[in-house]
Amino acid sequence: MIKRRGLAAVAIALTVLSASASKADTLANALSAAYNNSGLLDQNRALLRAADEGVAQSVAATLPVINWSVSANRTWVETPIETATNSALARITGDLVLFDFGVNQLGIDAQKEVVLGTRQALRGVEQDVLLRAVQAYMNLRSAGEFVQLRQNNVRLITQEFRAAQDRFEVGEVTRTDVALAEARLAAARSLLAAAQGDQERSVEEYKVAIGRAPSGPRSVSPAPVSRSLNDAKAFAVRNHPAVLEAQHSVTAAEINIMRAEAATRPSVSLNGFVSTDKDSNNSAQIGVNVGGPIYRGGLILSQFRQVQANRDAARSALHLTSLGIEQQVGNAFASLQVARASRQASDQQISAARTAFEGVREEATLGSRTTLDVLNAEQELLDAQANRIAAQADEVIASYTLLSAMGLLTADHLNLPVQQYDPSAYYNLVKDAPSIVSEQGAALDRVLQAIGKE
Repeated sequence: MIKRRGLAAVAIALTVLSASASKADTLANALSAAYNNSGLLDQNRALLRAADEGVAQSVAATLPVINWSVSANRTWVETPIETATNSALARITGDLVLFDFGVNQLGIDAQKEVVLGTRQALRGVEQDVLLRAVQAYMNLRSAGEFVQLRQNNVRLITQEFRAAQDRFEVGEVTRTDVALAEARLAAARSLLAAAQGDQERSVEEYKVAIGRAPSGPRSVSPAPVSRSLNDAKAFAVRNHPAVLEAQHSVTAAEINIMRAEAATRPSVSLNGFVSTDKDSNNSAQIGVNVGGPIYRGGLILSQFRQVQANRDAARSALHLTSLGIEQQVGNAFASLQVARASRQASDQQISAARTAFEGVREEATLGSRTTLDVLNAEQELLDAQANRIAAQADEVIASYTLLSAMGLLTADHLNLPVQQYDPSAYYNLVKDAPSIVSEQGAALDRVLQAIGKE
């Protein structure tokens, strides 16, 4: 009867475990949810669209500018006889820059570099979102395992406590042994409560990082990272979004220097107007203007020095960013090696601690070991198991942190099953500064309406 009940219990446990596993989240599903639900990504996509509009505005500076105006006036003249006259005038004016030594075109080129840099900043935010999701996923899994470990510990010490009471009643142990077991049981219950609190906090972090409630994370293997440290650093310096963003900032700063130089030269523009008054007197004019700065109180030279200083600052930022990325790769690589070694050592420690615990408990039943010896052996096994749980989580997090440091923690590289955001789609709609009546402008309106409904 006991064996049949035991088999039935095992069958029920396996059924529950398999059912929960079927509902459990995979890391890929969690990362996909984080990608789709991230408000931070939405915010930075909007910032990228704002940067795209900078290109459209720079292009607009090269196109004709047409304005209209209507004025109406009443004039009183006081002479020996007071008279009053009315006038009305409607006018359309136009202006077009014909030649400016490349000032406007350089402005477009600089804004394009800003857009490319902002795209890299968006990639960096994507990496941050996915790395936070990995950490939330693994921390929740570790928290759940710690709770199970603490629950098992409470059950085991409860058994030891009851056994100590039984042995005390028959005179095999003293009241001290019972008190020791009771104290360990109270401590185990306290640690269980702490583990349950950590689990609740991990659930809240999971909701924020992933964008929905958890359904039980599965076990995860570390991300494949086969590069050596030097290769990883070299790859990161060439491909990390922070480095690429800094490179585009340097390029934009250098273009702004050329633009400042060109701004000191004359420009040629075409302008004209068409007007009519209340008496239907029509007039029109067209002309060409050529002009340039002579003296502006030192403003031009100050602006030139300013863009040079910005260029120097951007170069220094690029150097510091490259050094920082190399350090991040080195730190992540070291953390991964430490986590691997710790996990391997924990496996060996668990095997030895379990053998020791089983031996000490058997010896205690024969009277050659005290209750304290059993509790100490059980605590060493518990510590070893806790170390392995932490090491497993640390190894996974360190592997994905290394991917992030290398610039590879993206939905594209991870091949996540998501509809990836195309940063060029909106840019292609606005880069030519379309008018509201154009076909491209109508398509842009539909895109903005769709974004507003999300």
